[in-house]
Amino acid sequence: MLNGKVIVVTGGAGLLGRQFCSAIAEHGGLVVVADRDSAAAESVAADISVRHPGLAVPEVLDITSKTSVADLIARLQQRHGHVDAVVNNAYPRNRNYGRRFEDVQYEDFCENVGLHLGGYFLVSQQFALFFKQQGWGNIVNMSSIYGSIAPRFDVYEGTTMTMPVEYAGIKAAVVHLTLYLAQYFKRDGIRANCLSPGGIFDNQAESFVQRYNSKAGKKGMLDAADMVGALVFLLSDASKHMTGQNLIVDDGFSL
Repeated sequence: MLNGKVIVVTGGAGLLGRQFCSAIAEHGGLVVVADRDSAAAESVAADISVRHPGLAVPEVLDITSKTSVADLIARLQQRHGHVDAVVNNAYPRNRNYGRRFEDVQYEDFCENVGLHLGGYFLVSQQFALFFKQQGWGNIVNMSSIYGSIAPRFDVYEGTTMTMPVEYAGIKAAVVHLTLYLAQYFKRDGIRANCLSPGGIFDNQAESFVQRYNSKAGKKGMLDAADMVGALVFLLSDASKHMTGQNLIVDDGFSL
């Protein structure tokens, strides 16, 4: 489905990112594993290349640095001649991220919104300008069900976890940033869509998983691999007339 496409995945060495990168290569695309952690990016790309030779390359990328983003685009254009899509998947945050609402400091809130939402804006801006010059392009932004529904705080009771206020604000804004991009560039051959996962299993507390699953369908919490079908669809020509959409994949949790 992705033969001949060059696709950048930011945060490509993370929990979702490595699954996305692998799926892109499996479907014939050349995936750029772009991550702040160069060693992790190299490891993911090397693992994919064993199974899909020549279809994964590592790149260092800081999504909060205009120079880093611009340099990556220039390298890819010189090396491949084109870039077809970028997936905004990185998840930058500071060391105080994830505190309960009453403990969040204003400075931390602003920094985390700037890192995450600001980083998605910067990547989208720089790639969209390149895509406009190129004549085509595709932006997929990772949001969340909590960008569309109110938090369900009861699933966190009895755990050290919470639904961070920064996350709610960021992911809701990502949805509307996507709408903005889709509208602004829709006559330039550029499309922009969101992918909003439900909860992804990452060894959370059993009590949390049980409460979460009680609000979902038969699967409950998803595995990272459960998201790849929707991503490949959004990156492929099967969705070539879709733009400005938010695709929710959550086994019914948000219903």
